[in-house]
Formats: sequence, C-alpha cells, structure tokens
Amino acid sequence: MIYLDHSATTPVDPRVRDAMLPYFTELFGNPSSLHRCGQQALAAVDAARQTVADILGASPREIIFTGNGTEANNLALRGAAFAARRALSAPNERPHLITTPIEHHAILRTCEQLEREFGFEITYVPVNRHGMVNPDDVARAINDRTILISVMYANNEIGTLEPIAEIGKLARARGIYFHTDAVQAGGYCELNVKALMVDAMSLGAHKFHGPKGVGVLYLCHDAKILPMQTGGNQERGRRAGTENVPYIVGFAKALELAQSERAANNARLRAQRERLTLELLEKIPGAECTGHPTERLPGHASFVIPDAVGDEMVFALDLAGVAVSTGSACTAGSPEPSHVLAALGYAPNVARGALRITLGRDNTDAEIDAAARVIPATIQKIRNQNAPSFRATI
Repeated sequence: MIYLDHSATTPVDPRVRDAMLPYFTELFGNPSSLHRCGQQALAAVDAARQTVADILGASPREIIFTGNGTEANNLALRGAAFAARRALSAPNERPHLITTPIEHHAILRTCEQLEREFGFEITYVPVNRHGMVNPDDVARAINDRTILISVMYANNEIGTLEPIAEIGKLARARGIYFHTDAVQAGGYCELNVKALMVDAMSLGAHKFHGPKGVGVLYLCHDAKILPMQTGGNQERGRRAGTENVPYIVGFAKALELAQSERAANNARLRAQRERLTLELLEKIPGAECTGHPTERLPGHASFVIPDAVGDEMVFALDLAGVAVSTGSACTAGSPEPSHVLAALGYAPNVARGALRITLGRDNTDAEIDAAARVIPATIQKIRNQNAPSFRATI
C-alpha cells in the first residue's frame, strides 16, 4: 500500500514510540500521587510541557494537554465564549464570534451549538476561490460585541494557509481573543505564538507522527476560559482528569522531531507534490487543483475530477494499492459535497469529484512515480465504467 493520506493521520515515529514505552510499564505512576512513582510521572509531564512551550515560544503554564485537537478546539471556543459572556455587564447582551465557513467541523459545529442553544451570534467571513480569508473582511465583521475570532492555520481539505499573523494583529489591536486551529499545520509551519499573535492554538499529535488521543491547547496566560471538563485540579484546573502520561510524552517528542526536521522535510515534500501534481494534471483530462497554488501545506495536493465521484475513486484506488481520501476523514462517506468546496464556489456536482492526496515524510520517490501511474489509470477505468450513468445523474 502506498499511503498518501497523511492529513487524516500519520504513522507513529519509532523514536516517539520508544520515548513513550517506559510510561506504559515501569514508569506507570499517577502524576497526582505524592510517592516516588507519581513524582516520576509528574516529572515526565512537566518536561513534556516545557518542550512544547519552548517550541511555541510560550510559558509552560500556558500549555493545556487535551485528549485530541477536537477537544482543544472545543475548549478554546466554548470555554472562552462562556467566560466572556459571564463577564458581560448587560446580561441580555448577545456576544459575537467570527469564524470562516471552511473550518473543521470541530469549530463549525461548536459555533452552531453556541448560536442555536446558547444565543451567541456567529459571523462567517467569506473566503476566495483559493480558500483564503481576507483580513479586511475579518476587520469589517468586528463589532462592539465581538469577543472571539477563530480562523484555522491550514485547511485540512485543500491545504491553504491562512494569513494568521495579519488577523492576529488586528484582533490584538482591538483587544479580541484570537484562536487558530493549527492541527494540520503543527508538523509543517512556524508555531511561535508571539509571531503569529494568537491567544490560543490547538494541536493534535497524530498529524505529525505522534499517537492518536492527545492534543494541546496553548492558552495565553491572561485569557479567561470556563473549564468544560470538571473534576480534579489537573492542568491548573482548566481540564480535569488523570494525565495520559505516555501520550503526553509522545506528543512532545513528536512535535520536537517535526519542528527540528521541518525545513528539510518540507523541501522534499514540496518537490514531490509538485512532480505528482504536474503528472496528474497532464494525465487526467479536466482535473483542476483546489486551494491556493503556493500558500499551502508542502505535501498537500487536492483536486476536483470531472466525471468521477470522490468515494468511488477512494475505493478503487484502495484496491489498486494507493490510500487517498476525498477530504476530511471526519466526514468520510457523507453523501453531502464538501462544505469547504461549497464555500469556494464549486457547484455540488463538481465538488462530488473531490480528491485529496497528502504526502508524508516516509513517501519515497518510487512511490510518487507509482502513484503517478496508478491514479490516472484507475480514474480512467472509473470514467469508462460510469460514463452513461454518471452523466444521467447530473
């Protein structure tokens, strides 16, 4: 199998696995325990927190370990929104949040619930055909009730990188809490929170060769949140529950490796992506790239393919030995066209042909060459088989 779905998840790096293993066995203590076993575990959590903080240019007290990126996003939005509403002088005032229509569902569904169930007002600023937000549109959406802005760093479906620092600058000037979902960006982009001018940032380890089931929320020291998970005093009272020590250790190790090796990996991934993209555009008639042509994740290639359906391509390519996707793994199998492509202005029948190919640091040049042969041939077979019935459906 040639694995080209690294935006969905990545294999755990052996160096990360080795760092985690002792905390499943001999160093198994609860970090809240006062005895030696507990203190050994606590020392590992503290060291991991320091590592993450150093990479982000933050203080260790600003790092919150969570169960995954989705939980980090939920805590960042819901926790901050409720805390801000509690601080309002007028009880009936309707707090206002700003986001975009191309966010991950962890953001969009949280915003929908905040609006539907709790009375918050949500503004979705538009994106252009490449999926990029204009900071001026964000500025125009701000009003005197705006308490929070959330814009993702890198889009999971089309790979576009957003102008986070510019948005952060305008949010900072107006005293508005600014969060970015950086789950897809964690292994490939600059993460210094001061340079990016963010108040909160979400990360998930399994996107950069760490384990599934652990995430981080960076939260600046003066930001106020209402805990969404209550119980013990772990994570300075902001996220209760016994710490998942081996996974926290794995998160820190994976992030350290990803960031230290980022420049070399990114250069190789860009070269492979460009070579594969050119081959596919040449060999698949009508194929069109989606997302920004240059401001995008280095190993991310996304397309719309006419006369083909995304799920059919994924299944057929799996049988042919290539793992790809249509978009977000969280919405795989959904009959609805991508909300991201809809926001970019693609018609539903066009968006049905979405194909996402995301390369990783273990992909070889030989695998790229093989994928460049297999993918066009497989899509042509699908077109030949489905041509009459496909055209009848549109």
